[in-house]
Amino acid sequence: MTSAGRPATAEAVRPREWALPRFTIIVLGLAGLFFAVGFIKDLQLIIAPVFLAFNLVIVGYPVQAWLIRRRVPAAAAAVVTVLLVLSVVAAFFALTGWSIAELVLVIPEYSDELDNLYRDLLAGSSSLGLTPEFVKEQMANFDVNQLAAALREVLSNATLVVTLVTTAIMATFFIVMDSLAFPRRMTLASGVQPRFVQAMSTFAVGVRRYWVVATVFGLIVAALDVVALLIIGVPLALVWGVLAFLTNYIPNIGFVIGLVPPAIMALIEGGWWDALWVVITYSLLNFVIQAIIQPKFTGQSVGVTPFISFLSLLFWVWVLGWFGALLALPATLLVKALLVDADPRARWINLLVASDVRAAESPLLASPSESMDNSGEESHIEAVEDSQPGLTMSETAVPGRSPKRAVIDLD
Repeated sequence: MTSAGRPATAEAVRPREWALPRFTIIVLGLAGLFFAVGFIKDLQLIIAPVFLAFNLVIVGYPVQAWLIRRRVPAAAAAVVTVLLVLSVVAAFFALTGWSIAELVLVIPEYSDELDNLYRDLLAGSSSLGLTPEFVKEQMANFDVNQLAAALREVLSNATLVVTLVTTAIMATFFIVMDSLAFPRRMTLASGVQPRFVQAMSTFAVGVRRYWVVATVFGLIVAALDVVALLIIGVPLALVWGVLAFLTNYIPNIGFVIGLVPPAIMALIEGGWWDALWVVITYSLLNFVIQAIIQPKFTGQSVGVTPFISFLSLLFWVWVLGWFGALLALPATLLVKALLVDADPRARWINLLVASDVRAAESPLLASPSESMDNSGEESHIEAVEDSQPGLTMSETAVPGRSPKRAVIDLD
């Protein structure tokens, strides 16, 4: 309050200044960041499946909300959501296991063809400067059965897989149970931190749209790939279709991972022309569907440039292991929501990382007046809190204004 008894204004209350130099703040921030990344990396076997469960619950939450609106008991709606999420997880691992099992059974049948192809490639590499002794040594050490043995080892490493799946299932159950109180909790939190709640709501909507659209278009691309492979005459067309669907969730390099095995199989079975047709068909389908059509449906749900998406893939694979390839974009969106979208002072970073500069520029163009209004409100709240330490922001109101609440979109 001022001496005249009037409320303190933005002009009367000076902004608080940092007590530490900017360089010190940056160094401390980087040190904290490295510590946090190392902590997450050490706990990747816990954090990765829990975050995957969190994503799956976000995707399945509209079903739970729809059932509750239809007067289905909340507990029953939660059980249905858990079963739905677990069925998705079971289908994912079942497809992966079936594909690996098929490869383990079929690859030994092409042992001679793979051996001849490998020897031809090594012989041709001698023209690139490799010595004959080196080529001969590599040819002698090559055994196609090592590839099948590696696949068997991946399939038989059940302990780690069971641990991760069990953690994801348990996390899914508890998150769904807690989700019954999400709307009430978020509504109450919006009265205290509306920007944070709005950022998390935007994150949930974006992640849900990303997973749904990636799944739908992954199925479309996989079906078209299977048809094309059957026409070309490539063996194991269904296996390569499943591989194309699963690798669709890996940004940037998933297409290449899904392309190489069927191209090699086409090369072995039908020669260079069949392999070339596989590469052309995959590239054309990927470009038309995933580069032209799919972005029109995802909108700004991903909202980062391809380069940032690629960097996020490398970073999260290093931090979370192979789970990081699957969760790279959702994890990046979560970090962006917490550090950028929730803080008006950091929204300028969207101009550097957003895929659509105009969409990122709109909030900044509208921010000056909003920032002045918000700064006035926050300054007045700080002045009142300083004069009355027992009050918190949720207990004070700006004169002439109703308390702000964020619009929450959980459905």
